[in-house]
Amino acid sequence: MSSQDIPEENLPAEQDATVAVADEKHPFADPGLPPHEHRIQDVDERAAKRSERTVALLFTFSMLATVGFIASYVAIPHDKSIFVFPIGHLNALNFALGLTLGAALFCIGAGAVHWARTLMSDEEVADERHPIAAEPEVKAKVMADFKQGAKESALGRRKLIRNTMFGALALFPLSGVVLLRDLGPLPGTKLRHTLWSKGKLLVNMNTNEPLRPADVAVGSLTFVKPEGLEEHDHDFQNEIAKAALMVIRLQPDDIKDKQELDWSYQGIVAYSKICTHVGCPISLYEQQTHHALCPCHQSTFDLADGAKVIFGPAGHPLPQLRIGVNDEGYLEALGDFTEPVGPAFWERG
Repeated sequence: MSSQDIPEENLPAEQDATVAVADEKHPFADPGLPPHEHRIQDVDERAAKRSERTVALLFTFSMLATVGFIASYVAIPHDKSIFVFPIGHLNALNFALGLTLGAALFCIGAGAVHWARTLMSDEEVADERHPIAAEPEVKAKVMADFKQGAKESALGRRKLIRNTMFGALALFPLSGVVLLRDLGPLPGTKLRHTLWSKGKLLVNMNTNEPLRPADVAVGSLTFVKPEGLEEHDHDFQNEIAKAALMVIRLQPDDIKDKQELDWSYQGIVAYSKICTHVGCPISLYEQQTHHALCPCHQSTFDLADGAKVIFGPAGHPLPQLRIGVNDEGYLEALGDFTEPVGPAFWERG
């Protein structure tokens, strides 16, 4: 439907256009503005309703995309991958977050543009330049223009657009709020537990064989992993970072700490290999003093006295694993560590 098909009484009133004429003082005449052409939405309320529904649909899609962003962030594992043709394999979480966030922003922008192009006033108005300091009459005119613009935007009359726009704009910032969840203790209790449990054999990391007491000589240091953890496992690095163990054999008379002696077997003690400062692997052991040294920041632990810190920035002793021997004569764990290993997250609260 064109404006020629609309009865003249339905057409909005045309503004008077004043065209200046060239003269000696002003050799370049003002061509004025071209005749205004009415859009179908200006003259047909059904077309205006269709545009209103389109804008509202875009704002609604934005709200759904924001909800999808939040759901993806919570539900999709960070290590899951998917194949997207023709790009290839992508991280599923990154792909979902980018897709939903982009859709939410695009729909808000597209809805605003469509609203402006089809329902807001599109008449060009020429205004004379005026001094920067506004006169009272100018201020009154600005306020009048603002009220006129608000009226022409149909924000009050087009309640469907207004409500869905407010919904999209109010819901979208939740995407950023949800990202703040990583600042809290959402890992739950997984930092407090390792693969060690009652009955797990102590396996030599070099030979990949279970340890017998006879395999550990006095003064020796052996690195141990839990039974069942293999290097080809996809979560090996995450698990060994919590379960890595060093086994040392001392003379029972050299052990000063009663709990350490009770949790040992014939002088064989097992301590976490992960430094309680920033999580570096401890690998240096001095036989004569029974001191273990972290090579990163020189935190020093006394393995004959409950692995207490005697030097360096570490704030806590190394956690000890209680061990024993099973019926077949192999060293086994008698449970998990009783405290978190590694750096003291949230002061172990």
